[in-house]
Amino acid sequence: MVVCCLVLTVCAASAQSGFHTIAANRSLSASNYGIYPDSIEPANTPSPAGKKPFYISHYGRHGSRYLANRKGYDIPYRMLCKADSIDELTPIGQDVLRELRQIIDDSEGRWGDLTGLGKKQQRNIAQRMMARFAEAFPDGTHIDARSTTASRCILSMGAAVQEMVALKPTLRPTMHADRRDMFFLNHQDKQLRDSMMPFAARQAYDAFVAKRERNPRLMELLFVDPECVREYVDEGWLSYYLLKTGLVQQNTHMYSKTRLVDMFSLEEIHQFWQRENAWWYINYGPSPLSGGVQPYSQRFLLRKIIADADSCIRRAQPTVQLRFGHETVLLPLVCLMGINGYDYQTPDLERLEDDGWWACLVFPMASNIQLVFYRESPRDKDILVKVLLNEREATLPFPTDVAPYYHWSDFRDYYLRKLDAYDGK
Repeated sequence: MVVCCLVLTVCAASAQSGFHTIAANRSLSASNYGIYPDSIEPANTPSPAGKKPFYISHYGRHGSRYLANRKGYDIPYRMLCKADSIDELTPIGQDVLRELRQIIDDSEGRWGDLTGLGKKQQRNIAQRMMARFAEAFPDGTHIDARSTTASRCILSMGAAVQEMVALKPTLRPTMHADRRDMFFLNHQDKQLRDSMMPFAARQAYDAFVAKRERNPRLMELLFVDPECVREYVDEGWLSYYLLKTGLVQQNTHMYSKTRLVDMFSLEEIHQFWQRENAWWYINYGPSPLSGGVQPYSQRFLLRKIIADADSCIRRAQPTVQLRFGHETVLLPLVCLMGINGYDYQTPDLERLEDDGWWACLVFPMASNIQLVFYRESPRDKDILVKVLLNEREATLPFPTDVAPYYHWSDFRDYYLRKLDAYDGK
């Protein structure tokens, strides 16, 4: 195991909100590889007088998984193997190489697969949903569950639905993982993808990263003569991928067997988090650097959510719709909807942290949006909806006189106007 060789100290110059948050919860520094806050006990504002939940519309990311492919592990592994071949690894460097071999061996044949923790996360979310909104789950309720065709999403769907049926066998579930649903469950807009990182955005991002990529301390820790190995060891990428490798393991059983993260100071972990946050903001968020339009990649999903809600509202019986997909859908959907102010725009990447645009709070493994609908009876025309982001009550970017609830008519009109304006360009 890697020796924990550094006492982690908080430098006054780095005393920022993100820094302290990461110090308190290191999982958040893993960005989209963070684990779900499964011990949460969110507040639940009482239902408006006379109304009760009757329909839930959900989009959730799959649970914890293995790294999608071995490239991220191979980059540091090959650098260390080369140094080892010429006897340039220190004892700590040799420990790191051994740990990388163990991690790669454990992941082989499991790339992108759901882990046991991922299944547990989905079961727990399902339990809390049913306990919190029990009135939406009477006997005979139809659970319409749909997933992308990725196995980790299918298994996440299965874990959630299986838990619901175990808790209430009278539920009527159906599950689908069809290619025909991919246009809204995981739409990939080629035009928007091709414009994710234009030249100006690349310049801004590279300048942002340049302040945060060097790690000479790590080079001294791993290599006998750091100057000797610089020909084939990229200091920035080695530091980035070693830390990412360590953070990813919290999703697997290997986390208790590796000490990779212990090699990094809190300041270095914070800088990694900043880099990841800026990358996601440019590529999937509302960044003006990429035209401010990337969240519209999920316009088909938002239209589908609205159309499905209109259909289910007309039914006399409660309904629950579960959709399972990916963080590359959930994050832009949150931004498109402006949930909790995530439609925030700035060309200055240095402002993201202080202004609270933190992707890590949106899309940990098993992250989810729940729209919970309320009415007095099937004849009630004033439908209310409450939005939950990762099971916490959230805000939307238009006014309401019943916060945290919103009138469905306002919700519907606001977003359809927004989508029509984009489609009409």
